[in-house]
Amino acid sequence: MERYVVAVLVNNKFGVLNRVTSMFRRRGFNIDTLTVGETQNPKLSRITLSFLGSDNKDQIIRQLEKMPDVHKVQELEKGSSVSRELLLIKINNSSEARQDILAIVDVFRAKIIDYAPDSVTIEVTGESGKVNAIIDLLRGFGIIEMCRTGIVALTRGKENVLATDAEIEEGSEG
Repeated sequence: MERYVVAVLVNNKFGVLNRVTSMFRRRGFNIDTLTVGETQNPKLSRITLSFLGSDNKDQIIRQLEKMPDVHKVQELEKGSSVSRELLLIKINNSSEARQDILAIVDVFRAKIIDYAPDSVTIEVTGESGKVNAIIDLLRGFGIIEMCRTGIVALTRGKENVLATDAEIEEGSEG
């Protein structure tokens, strides 16, 4: 199965996110990551989600496009888009492990955002593979707690997932 990343431009109003995620549930698709935020236009939100799929990916996109309050759906393909995740991870800290932890932080261009004698909290941003790799390396020190965002992604170049003013007005009437 392949992982797909899709951007969905929707009206920024109550219940829209629930309807989008319910559509995935009804079709038996699991959403791997989900991020939602207001766009540069406060009337619109952008939902970026990733899911594993195969032949049904096109069907999911068509179903999303038919939904009320959805202005545009765009698959964000690997070569024509950029994506990032954020990870905050708190691990055990000891004098014996400190140098190894600092080396990993340096190699992954991560940041230490909280330091205590018994724990270190690290911030990592990057593609999913980078985030997975640092988690695997830090696991050996003992993960106390971690929190990971979903994927945020944009197309490369000038192409974008924006709706016209007419589409926004039309969608907000329903």
